[in-house]
Amino acid sequence: MGLTGDHLRILISGGAGFVASHLADRWIADGHDILAVDNLLTGSRENVAHLADNESFEFIEHDICDPLDIDGSLDCVFHMASPASPFDYLAYPIETMLVNSTGTKRMLDLAREKNARFLLASTSECYGDPLEHPQRESYWGHVNPIGPRSVYDEAKRFAEAMTMSYNREFGVDTKIVRIFNTYGPRMKLDDGRVVPAFLDQALKGKPITVFGDGSQTRSFCYISDLVDGLTRLILSEERGPINMGNPIELTILEFAEVIQQLVGSNCEIECKPLPTDDPKQRQPDITLAKERLGWEPKVSLEEGLKPTVEYFRSQQSVSA
Repeated sequence: MGLTGDHLRILISGGAGFVASHLADRWIADGHDILAVDNLLTGSRENVAHLADNESFEFIEHDICDPLDIDGSLDCVFHMASPASPFDYLAYPIETMLVNSTGTKRMLDLAREKNARFLLASTSECYGDPLEHPQRESYWGHVNPIGPRSVYDEAKRFAEAMTMSYNREFGVDTKIVRIFNTYGPRMKLDDGRVVPAFLDQALKGKPITVFGDGSQTRSFCYISDLVDGLTRLILSEERGPINMGNPIELTILEFAEVIQQLVGSNCEIECKPLPTDDPKQRQPDITLAKERLGWEPKVSLEEGLKPTVEYFRSQQSVSA
């Protein structure tokens, strides 16, 4: 089933979240209609406030674990709903597991009912603390199924299994993307992930907290690059899973030093014990995305951090 027509109607679960709000911007700019569904557990109305008066945008405050009736047709369902930062999914462990199990089933049922394409926003956390480096989609992962992070890791692995079951059993046109570290404006100040945590601390002149000795690695993808990848995937005939992230790898200590230089801060770097099950290496192999979607990140870390820093400065001044 291909997508036809210049004017599509798209539902985005978790539509008031960081990534989802940027996705809505992109599709509205391309001339399509967006229904954003969010229970605002971790999302924010502020992320979509600029779209409130746009005729192509509708916001529905709703928990997708509960039944949801949508009138009219749908062409695509982007299932983006879930707490995604360690702070959030550790604060809401049951809700995280439910939105990725019951919520995923609800969204798949909706896509099946409407004969719509379905994209699951999965995560690099499916690889756990990987023994393979960089991580390819064929790698099955190294996940602690009962550790504190399992409420997110295993929930997303279950969501992938559910998505593939609907594809095989009912012929739902499904896509799975495994998203690696993504950053940009609209991340929460208290997100807990490395980019907002470091920026928030540096801008306040506080010590930058590095866990462990800082030798663990991450790869950082700017939000516009990820949104372009998600758009290419749902418009393609690829099923996935497909990794999306920036393959340029930095140690956490190197990244802390980048933040120091960019912000112009003299703050110290402070080391603390490594959290339980924190992955030591995280770098995507994006060969599939390059070959099948013609996608790879274009925005450099320096280019992407500039608007992100400005956004954080503005948020700090508002909250001060």
